Amino acid sequence: MEINKQAFDLWPELNWIVDEDLKIKTAKTWELALSRSVLTPDDLNTIPFTLLCGPDLKVSFMSHKRAVVHIARDSGFKMNEFFKDELPVNMDVLIAGAILADVGKLLEYELDENGNTFQGTYGKYLRHPFSGVSLAEECGIPPEVCHIIATHAGEGDMVKRSTEAYIVHHADFMTFLPFKSRLQ
Repeated sequence: MEINKQAFDLWPELNWIVDEDLKIKTAKTWELALSRSVLTPDDLNTIPFTLLCGPDLKVSFMSHKRAVVHIARDSGFKMNEFFKDELPVNMDVLIAGAILADVGKLLEYELDENGNTFQGTYGKYLRHPFSGVSLAEECGIPPEVCHIIATHAGEGDMVKRSTEAYIVHHADFMTFLPFKSRLQ
C-alpha cells in the first residue's frame, strides 16, 4: 500500500504505530474518509470538535482528537509499567484505535454556506462509531481496533470493552465532559 502524506501531516502520531501494516491501514482509513467527506484537513483544524457544546467552542476537531491520542498513549504506557502482565495494553492497537475513534465524523458532519458544521442526514441515521467501523473494515483494520471505534462512545456501554477500548473511551470523555458541563 502506498502511504499518503496528507494523513501523516494530519496525524504525526501515526508514526507511533510500530506495525507497518497497521500504520498504513490506519492512514488509509483517514484517506478514505477524507475522500468521502465535505471536510478538508484544514477544516478539521478549525471546526469545533463536537456539535454538542454550541458554536462558541474554540477547541478544534484535531486539537481534541490529538489530545485523546496522547492521553490514551500515556495511559497505556503507565498501565503497562504498573500492571505489567496482569493487564497488558497492546500499544499499537490502542494508538490506532484512538486515531480512528472519530474518523466516522467525517461522514457525519456537513458544512453550511457559512462554513459552520452541522450533523447531516447521514449522521442522523448512522452515528460516527458505525460509519467509522465501516470505513476501517473497508481498509482492512483488524477487529480489535474496530472494537475501539465501535465502543468509544455511548454505544459501547452495551458491550464488554477491551482494556484498550476502556482507555480510549475514558480519554475521549475526560476531554469532552468538562466542556459539556460548562453549558449546564
